[in-house]
Amino acid sequence: MKVHKIGIIMNGVTGRMGTNQHLLRSIVAIRDQGGVKINANETIMPDAILVGRNENKLKHLCEISGFKNWSTDVDKVLKSKKYQVYFDAQVTGRRGPAVKKAIKAGKHIYCEKPSGTSVAEGLELYHLAKKAGVKQGVVQDKLWLPGLLKIQRLIQNDFFGRIMSVRGEFGYWVYEGHSIAPNRPSWNYRKEDDGGIIVDMLCHWRYVLDNIFGKVKSVSCMGATHIPERIDENGKAYKATADDAAYATFELEGGVIAHFNSSWTTRVRRDDLLTLQVDGTKGSAVCGLRECYIQHYGNTPKPVWNPDVKQPINFYDDWSKVPEQEPYDNAFKVQWEAFLKHIVLDTPFPNDLLEGAKGIQLAEKGIESWEKRAWVDLEELD
Repeated sequence: MKVHKIGIIMNGVTGRMGTNQHLLRSIVAIRDQGGVKINANETIMPDAILVGRNENKLKHLCEISGFKNWSTDVDKVLKSKKYQVYFDAQVTGRRGPAVKKAIKAGKHIYCEKPSGTSVAEGLELYHLAKKAGVKQGVVQDKLWLPGLLKIQRLIQNDFFGRIMSVRGEFGYWVYEGHSIAPNRPSWNYRKEDDGGIIVDMLCHWRYVLDNIFGKVKSVSCMGATHIPERIDENGKAYKATADDAAYATFELEGGVIAHFNSSWTTRVRRDDLLTLQVDGTKGSAVCGLRECYIQHYGNTPKPVWNPDVKQPINFYDDWSKVPEQEPYDNAFKVQWEAFLKHIVLDTPFPNDLLEGAKGIQLAEKGIESWEKRAWVDLEELD
């Protein structure tokens, strides 16, 4: 058996996403399954060194992951020829400078989104990586969620007919910390630390819309800071300077209208933390992270508006659950496997740093729309 061993510098894995989705559920899971199988005689095996600022956290992650190597000196690790890939899951403000160093060191780049703090920085990273000739990619995990994969299969089979609209509801209640401990880091609510839900979530909505429903042409967005004061990790009150909710409408190529409500100040009464409703001329679908329900034209009820009587139709009855028609793996792990194949086999990997810059662009245009209280068009990125 030929084994292609790929050394990966994993910087910022002490955070929630870095630990759970990227280290334990992706790289450790790939290692434990015997690597990424190429064929009967070849496999790709990841070997990680864990990098961060907290020595105790890194030692703990080594214990639970089974990887032996860790370091608090990323510059030293970048000099090692043992590691071909640099992965970054740090807070956004540290990502750009670190990725630049990794590109200069000749490492292939894979990083979380947003890939930078501005479109200019995101594009700079893309062009630097292209000039250096290194492979590069950005995390766009939601494309591999089972619910969204089911939507993509429905589109491929023309279930919807002509798609007219997409409506997304995302979010949950993030505790302020005055009585119950917060369930997200405090930097998320400080603009000066690159926090804010527009910067966070519109990057996601860009690649979801572009890849599944149509390229985003323009945006109208209103943000809000509904909770003005929160408590940080040290129990101290701080002023929330970043938006904690966003209400955005998007015009897509082909005439599709999409609207997404994104909020850390809402209580969930729907099927999942993220739900999408897609309405077409032939049928509609509602999906969450994993499940998907459909209603065809021929199964659509005909309600009559009459507020004086109890509604006689149970509107849930005429929807059918889409069955599990294919295996589904962790979305982060699936993309990691695709990137590792891209490194070894040069297979296509369209989720590059240019796509990352497009996500930042939509976030910036959303903020511009909010400031101007106007629709804003998106120009083509080069």
